[in-house]
Amino acid sequence: MHRKIILLFTILTTSIAAHAQSDTLSITLENVKYPYPVSFFPIRVEGQDIRMAYMDIKPANTNGKTVILFHGKNFGGYYWTNVIQTLTAKGYRVIVPDQIGFGKSSKAFIHYSFHQLARFNKNLLDTLGIQKITILGHSMGGMLATRFTLMYPERVEKLLLEDPIGLEDYRTFVPYQSAEEDYKAELKTSAESVKKYYQNSYFTSWKPEYDYLVKIGSGVSKSADFPRYAKVAALTFEMIYEQPICYEFGLIKVPTVLFIGKEDKTIVGKALLSDEEKAKHGQYKILGPETAKKIPGCKLIEFENCGHIPHIEVPEKFLKALNENI
Repeated sequence: MHRKIILLFTILTTSIAAHAQSDTLSITLENVKYPYPVSFFPIRVEGQDIRMAYMDIKPANTNGKTVILFHGKNFGGYYWTNVIQTLTAKGYRVIVPDQIGFGKSSKAFIHYSFHQLARFNKNLLDTLGIQKITILGHSMGGMLATRFTLMYPERVEKLLLEDPIGLEDYRTFVPYQSAEEDYKAELKTSAESVKKYYQNSYFTSWKPEYDYLVKIGSGVSKSADFPRYAKVAALTFEMIYEQPICYEFGLIKVPTVLFIGKEDKTIVGKALLSDEEKAKHGQYKILGPETAKKIPGCKLIEFENCGHIPHIEVPEKFLKALNENI
């Protein structure tokens, strides 16, 4: 009897531990399955050896062209599946990096800048033997895609921006916080806080199929290494806040398409604003047309009843528009 009780207790505690572990993610997402095989590009920077994760998906029938996808701040390559499938079906080779500090890439304590991230991506493309690309950048990835295009215009055939952040200068209305203050705020991350933020900023209405984004976004908070993740998140928040690109849109010299969800109300640092200030900013139905006017020859495509992530919230409409404008 005593042995049976011990056995039962062991089975029960093992089951509980396994369940708990299933909700906990490593800060480099080792236990998150990506839609395609992941490779790693080694980088030496600031005396550190780090690595950049990426997917390299080749089409069955190539058209000889390549698209690189830049993810947003709260995401990684895992949320691009339907876009990758659409592009490879058209013959494009698709490169999907997780930027340093995000996804499966190293969470390095370095100076984060869009210039440096752009250089990392350029070096990756050089290693892969890719000279010309079309860039699709979402959210923070739109800021990075813009910086890459300004730094390496000869490499970019077309710039595609999906609800990019940085369409306004957050420094002019969001109160400054130090990296230490941002770090303390990041440490409070929970499934509830992530879901509330995504619901209020990213989507017009919540659907169960969005839950996986919350599980990944909040699952890392249960890791023993989460303080490192939180510190890096604070450093990349500083990068976004301190390195605006909205004053340089007029310098873009490549064909550009701007995809905008008209109900997007994303503001970086939104929690620091009063309701009155929130109403004044982050209005993409206004920011989209204003930004399109700044970019020479820019084409604006707007989606009704859509928030910050058109390729997830209105996938059929977005993928159709992408197909027609790639």
